[in-house]
Amino acid sequence: MMLFKLSIKNMKKSFKDYAIYFVTLILGVGIFYVFNALDSQQTMKVFSSSTYDIIELMVQMLSGMSVFISFILGFLIVYANNFLIKRRKKEFGVYMTLGMGKGQISRILLGETFIIGLVSLAVGLVLGIFGAQFMSLLVVKMFGGVMDGYQFVFSSKAFVKTIYYFAIMFAIVAVFNVVSISKCRLIRLLSARKENEQVKMKNPLLCFVIFILAVIDLGIQYYRVCHPDTLNQKEIGWIILAGCLGTFFLFWSLSGFLLNIVQKSKKFYLRDLNAVVLRQIHSKVNTMVFAMTAICLMLFVTICVLAGGLGLNYNFQKMLGELTPADVNYTVYYGVGDNEKSDADRVLSDLYEEKKGKIFASDAVQMTIYESAELTVAETIGKDRFSVAGMVEFSATELPEDIVKVSEYNRLARLYGLSELEVPEGTYAIVCDYEVFEKIRNPLLKEGKTITLDGKTYTPAYEKCQYGFFEMMTNHANSGFVVLPDDSVQESWKSREFLAVNYQADNKQEREEKEKLAASLETGDIDFTSKIEIIEVSGGLSATITFMAIYLGIIFLLASAALLALKELSESSDNKERYEMLRKIGADEALINRALFRQIAIFFFLPLLVALIHSIFGMTFIKIMLESMGKIGSYASILGTAGILVGIYGGYFLLTYFGSKRIIRNV
Repeated sequence: MMLFKLSIKNMKKSFKDYAIYFVTLILGVGIFYVFNALDSQQTMKVFSSSTYDIIELMVQMLSGMSVFISFILGFLIVYANNFLIKRRKKEFGVYMTLGMGKGQISRILLGETFIIGLVSLAVGLVLGIFGAQFMSLLVVKMFGGVMDGYQFVFSSKAFVKTIYYFAIMFAIVAVFNVVSISKCRLIRLLSARKENEQVKMKNPLLCFVIFILAVIDLGIQYYRVCHPDTLNQKEIGWIILAGCLGTFFLFWSLSGFLLNIVQKSKKFYLRDLNAVVLRQIHSKVNTMVFAMTAICLMLFVTICVLAGGLGLNYNFQKMLGELTPADVNYTVYYGVGDNEKSDADRVLSDLYEEKKGKIFASDAVQMTIYESAELTVAETIGKDRFSVAGMVEFSATELPEDIVKVSEYNRLARLYGLSELEVPEGTYAIVCDYEVFEKIRNPLLKEGKTITLDGKTYTPAYEKCQYGFFEMMTNHANSGFVVLPDDSVQESWKSREFLAVNYQADNKQEREEKEKLAASLETGDIDFTSKIEIIEVSGGLSATITFMAIYLGIIFLLASAALLALKELSESSDNKERYEMLRKIGADEALINRALFRQIAIFFFLPLLVALIHSIFGMTFIKIMLESMGKIGSYASILGTAGILVGIYGGYFLLTYFGSKRIIRNV
């Protein structure tokens, strides 16, 4: 009991030393609970059945990711605990000098671990439970649900899972503490403050050469990811490896020659306490090359994952609004041979007329899609093979191009809110919204690429593709279809009939009721696609990716910031006597504080700066890859990502600065 009271007393006395540790644990517990509590969304009666299925998929994926996240948090907790043990080695040496055995010290640490675990779990779970309420609103918004009123969300499964995972982590910490104390010797505990990491001096010229090689290596990888048309999937792994090595040698070489360069500017080097700051930074980077590389790469992953995930969801939501201008599409194929259906046009017209006023509104467009063996992708684009965004090979064989009459397309364009076309006799137009194919087709149109049908030659009516589509899709994936003058299209080319129509509905509830009736009209001959279906499925999947990106990105950011903070606090603890010496030789407190601020700022923002440079090219690569799915940008999420970075990374920076300032004052 006495040892347990001593544990409590130590906790109260060292609470400020534990601040970063507590913040990290509480945030880790809270975030872990929030993202594992999404299964409780399934109990909310605000979604359709298809949306529930997507949420179930998201919960399963997040559950699997939580195992990986638990390893990251476990490593972080062990590392943080190691910092605290290092801070208290002299204290443990005093205990042993007074006659306390290693077993008793271990029991004190066990008591402290138990208290820390209990308090952080309690506070973190409370924070997580309240955070889950806001998350429930976000889930409803992103998945298109409608809440009739506030519903309190609590997941007993996530509650138990969080306690279970973190109990295992704290058990590992307890074992680590016992082993660590058992290996300590009294003389090393008492002299722990006097031990410093060994700094090995490097050849400045060699470091400069390696720095240039590292920059060249990174420049080559930047160029390659910005021009993925020359890449295949196997090369991406080598690019990542080369980028990691380039980053490592960048930090390794900087630590060897940067100080020498700065020292040449005596005016700057000798101003204020710049000499002290630069030597401290030189020492830290020199002894933390691997850690700085790992933190930089984690920040790079964080920025790309957050910006990519948030941007994907934002642009998907925007695209879905653009690409679903009608409530429903029906398609009936004419077919060939045994599957021939010569009355496909009448099937759709009869369907519409029968349900007009009951299910469908009066604004509807029926059009015929034609195909000709004379007009193939090979004829309009080329017979050679090419790659889409450098990753997906596409072979332009005898795939026929879709053909539509200009009058029918213009009627559809009016319904969809698209621009109408003018296609004079003897000309044609290409309607496309897939950026990758636009880049291929536009130069050909500008050159006056002609096509021949039934012995007649047609020239382009426009010098570039016209934006548009006829089938509603999940993204901009219309690779192009041909629009011809009405008299140039032969009825023998008929391929399928297409109907775009809106529901006779004034609100969302009525629209959902009509959706069920409209879906029941689908048969083996009639294909059905609806706005509600596309938004629920595609919007739900994009939301799932976004949640996973936020989860992984925040944990990586938390780990990066916490590792830097703990390392800097440890360094401040080791350098207390040095700062006291500066006071004795006349440096005032304001000067010391400015030096400390600059030192911590450089230490925090050097890996962030390199990570940001990596991210510019990483996001360019992601943008190009997402373009192979349609026009998906990645820049709308910059403010959101910056906000998360400032909130978490900047918060840890300030906590570290104020914590270090307090440490160097208490000598």
